[in-house]
Amino acid sequence: MNDMKELSRLIGELKEQIDACTRCGMCQSVCPVFSETGRESDVARGKLAMLDGLVQEMFKNPNGVSDRLDRCAFCGSCAFHCPGGIHVLEIFIKSRSIISGFIRLPWYKKIIFRWMLASPRIFNFIITLLQPFQKVFIRPANPFIGTSCSRVFSPILKQRHFIPLAPLPFHQMVPSMDTPPGSAGIKVAFFTGCIVDKFFPHVAKAALNIFEYHGIGAFLPEGLGCCGIPALTSGDMKAFHQLIRSNIEKLDLSRFDILVTPCATCTFTIKKIWPLLCQHKAETLKHRIEKLSSVTMDISEFLVKHIHLKASSVSNHPLTTLSYHDPCHLKKSLGVFAEPRTLLRSVAGYTLKDMQNADRCCGMGGSFNLNHYEISTRIGMRKRDDIVDTGCAVVATGCPACMMQLSDMLSKAGDKIKVKHTIEIYSESLK
Repeated sequence: MNDMKELSRLIGELKEQIDACTRCGMCQSVCPVFSETGRESDVARGKLAMLDGLVQEMFKNPNGVSDRLDRCAFCGSCAFHCPGGIHVLEIFIKSRSIISGFIRLPWYKKIIFRWMLASPRIFNFIITLLQPFQKVFIRPANPFIGTSCSRVFSPILKQRHFIPLAPLPFHQMVPSMDTPPGSAGIKVAFFTGCIVDKFFPHVAKAALNIFEYHGIGAFLPEGLGCCGIPALTSGDMKAFHQLIRSNIEKLDLSRFDILVTPCATCTFTIKKIWPLLCQHKAETLKHRIEKLSSVTMDISEFLVKHIHLKASSVSNHPLTTLSYHDPCHLKKSLGVFAEPRTLLRSVAGYTLKDMQNADRCCGMGGSFNLNHYEISTRIGMRKRDDIVDTGCAVVATGCPACMMQLSDMLSKAGDKIKVKHTIEIYSESLK
């Protein structure tokens, strides 16, 4: 009964938001998926029209609606450019919440999300077991970028050039941390995120180096898990809420001032999605989530707004051309785009050259890349062309998922362009 009441409430909210859309079609010009397929059902306007039908006849074909929603990179371009200010991403996320109540999650997804992902201890243990065996199944693809590819055809790996699992994940390097504020007088909680932890631990180490250099206290509780966005976008609300509860229990708000993450999607999820989907939770939990979201920041935004950056010194070497890709969730959903560039411009030895369409989606989209790799690749190759046109030697970004996608595209094209996180570049300047 309670589940049905919750579904009825969500449907009512969804109907009201969908009716606000005038179907003007502005989203067609900015949707990366529509630009590749030309299908009306792949653009926000088409999905909203379809969802209007779901509200009216929700029991008829929820699986079909779910499949249509799945063809979305969740980049937020439609919402960012919508002249009516329609919160399209919010509508799509609530739609998944509704649909999850009417379709049965496949058994393998239940295992992945509820048994593995929702339990950091089990998830980390399984990844640790897999790491030594990956060399049997993969081979180097582009050593300059650091990518690998599958030795044999795999339905998951396909033709990808991917970043392999790190020899040692960050949570094994630094299981926990609790250092007092130094000269900065600020203490942060550090939310690493799954991809940084398991594929880019050097990015997390760069963050700790920055904290130490600037006298920033750091709180890293043991056992933090995924932010929950993979489970949410796959329609597993149970695993999503389980992860929220697990993480919020470990993030004692009395022990830090600001929560920072090096992942644009984690920042967006904690800051925007957690409070959005927890409005009807118990008052105590709701208050803690809202409080945490209010102090959550992207790490580049935090450094620029709260810390006196190291003064850039004059380099005695030729300047290296650097470009920057705006992660969708960072710019379009959180409005953070000037701060990463400020951080990069503070580093001697680089000259920043903006690419064309710097904020165009790279095509990753998490599960979208897994389910629709061909479309994801076509979108990604457009981004690759924009990067190459700058003549840069390094491309930076603030999202580890974007780093994976950019590495894939550049590697397959045979390019020799380094892909780095913004804070890696700044951290290197502190040596």
